[in-house]
Formats: sequence, C-alpha cells, structure tokens
Amino acid sequence: MKKTFYLFNPGMMERKDNTLKFTPFAIDEDGTEHAGQPRYLPVEDISEFYCFGSLKANSSLFNFLGQKDICMHFFDYYENYTGSFMPRDSLLSGRMLLAQTAAYQNKKKRIAIAQKFIEGAAYNMVRNLMYYNRRGKDMEDIIQIIHELEKRIPETTDIDELMGVEGQIRKTYYEAFDLILNDFQMGERTKQPPQNEVNALISFGNMMCYSQCLRAIHQTQLNPTISYLHTPGERRYSLCLDISEIFKPIIIDRVIFRVLNRKEIQEKHFDRKLNRCLLNEAGKKVFVRAIEDKLEETFQHKSLGRKVSFRHLIKLECYKLAKHLLGMEEYKPFKMYW
Repeated sequence: MKKTFYLFNPGMMERKDNTLKFTPFAIDEDGTEHAGQPRYLPVEDISEFYCFGSLKANSSLFNFLGQKDICMHFFDYYENYTGSFMPRDSLLSGRMLLAQTAAYQNKKKRIAIAQKFIEGAAYNMVRNLMYYNRRGKDMEDIIQIIHELEKRIPETTDIDELMGVEGQIRKTYYEAFDLILNDFQMGERTKQPPQNEVNALISFGNMMCYSQCLRAIHQTQLNPTISYLHTPGERRYSLCLDISEIFKPIIIDRVIFRVLNRKEIQEKHFDRKLNRCLLNEAGKKVFVRAIEDKLEETFQHKSLGRKVSFRHLIKLECYKLAKHLLGMEEYKPFKMYW
C-alpha cells in the first residue's frame, strides 16, 4: 500500500535514478546550511508528500513525480496551506466538466447540492455531540439548537442564506468543544492567525482535510475548481472546501478530541509567537500521525457491505457526487451511523 510522507525539515529533494533522494538541511543562526544524512525513498511506496519545511527541487523532480502520479502539498511557516503540485489530469472528461458547469449555473440545482453538503456536515456534528452526551457530557441543549437550525437548511433559497445557517450551526457546535475537552479551552473560533491551542489544531487539521479532498477529487473525473456551496474563485480548489465540510467532523474533530483528552498533545507541543499559537515540530508530528491513523482506520460500509478506510471514504463521496451530476443517482451525503 502506498503511503503519505511528511517532510518537516528543510532540505533538497531530487531524483536519483529511479528513486527519490532527500537531503535534510540544518541551518545555523547565521543562515549557513549544513547537509545531513541523505535518505532514499522508494518511489513505488509513495502516494503524496506534505512539505512543512522549505524544499529545494528542480523540474526534473516534478517531471518524475508527475510520471509516478505523486502529488506534493505545501505549507508555509505559519502552517497555512499554500498550494499543491498535482500530476497531469489523466481522467479528464468533457462530459463531466459540462455537467459540473451546468449544475453550477442552474440556481435550483446548485442550491440543492449545497444544501446536501451542509445537511451531511450538521448531521455528523450532532453525531459527535451525541457520542459525548452518552459519556456524561451534557450536550442536550446544544444538540437541540442544531436540530432547530437544521430545519432551516431546506428552506434556504440562495447560497448566502445557506452559508448564514451553516455559520450558526458551526458556531453552536464549537460551543460544545469547551465541554468535551478536559484541559483546554477553545473560546471563540479564531483563525489567520489562531489564538490558542484548540484553534491551532482546528486550522491545521482543516487544511489537512482540504488537501485530502483535493487528492480524492484528482482521482476522479471531477474538476476541483467548480463548486456549489463555496463560490468558485481565482486560484483555489473550491470543490475541496465543499466536500471537506462533511469530513471535518468525522475525521479532524474526532482526532482533536482524542489527542487532547488522552494528553497525546500537551502545552509543550505549541509555540506562541507574534500574537498567534502554532504547533511546533514535535506537535505537528504527533498530530499528523494521529490523522494518518484515522485515515487508515476502517469500518463496515453499509452500502458496500465491506470494510473501507476513511481515506477511501472521501473518494467514494466524490464518486457519488459525480454520479449525481451525470444524472445516474441522487447525491446523498455520508452520515455517520455509529
């Protein structure tokens, strides 16, 4: 099975015959670079890279990665997602592109798809709250408020109104975090930059979910720039934002609750600089390992009658959306049933 590789250290990546060579750099206070021990990575074992440190590379490397269908996701010093190198689309479909565009341009069809994303997201948020309600955390009032807000989803008539309902649902949902978490407080949702530990994990985790959705979309015939809930814009893959709404509660939020309540991530895993709170390198390693474990976790899929991983579940969601757009079957968002 191919694996995801995470590059936390700055270094140089290059093609070496039919494999990859990564040479890490140690940087002195005066900016002098010292090359460390090279590491050779068998290219057949790699599905994608996440680069959190500065990376030196050349066109020969990216040509090679493109041939091997390996993508790279890049993050800046402040853990913001900055972009991805994606191999050439091998599943291009004019029919799908026309179907996506037509659904976007049809106001009725667009709002119907967008409502499905929020319907699935809200349902999965409530399932998280119900899980902790059964374990002695009083979530009844918050669950009831979200249920009342859910009733407004099918009544919305335009995207702005729907996004307003979504914002209220998520704000109410985030109020439960302080009840779920034992030793950390979230307070208000803050981003760009996050102001505390919980917000730092949410922002970082959501970007990880976004890039996973991008990879899944790339493996289908869908075009990642044509979206329905989030307005398509310049230089962004907005369909990833749509699909990630469904999976942030299932994958990212569940991981956050686990790593904090089990004390796998503690105060020592964060740095506070320039009015922002960020994971340090040790914290990133713990958190991405927990997310990887979640993505590889399997469960019995009701419709398929077999076990699937959460990583594969995202791709299945893309296939369902594609079938809907082509008029093959109605799209129904994934909803947790445990």
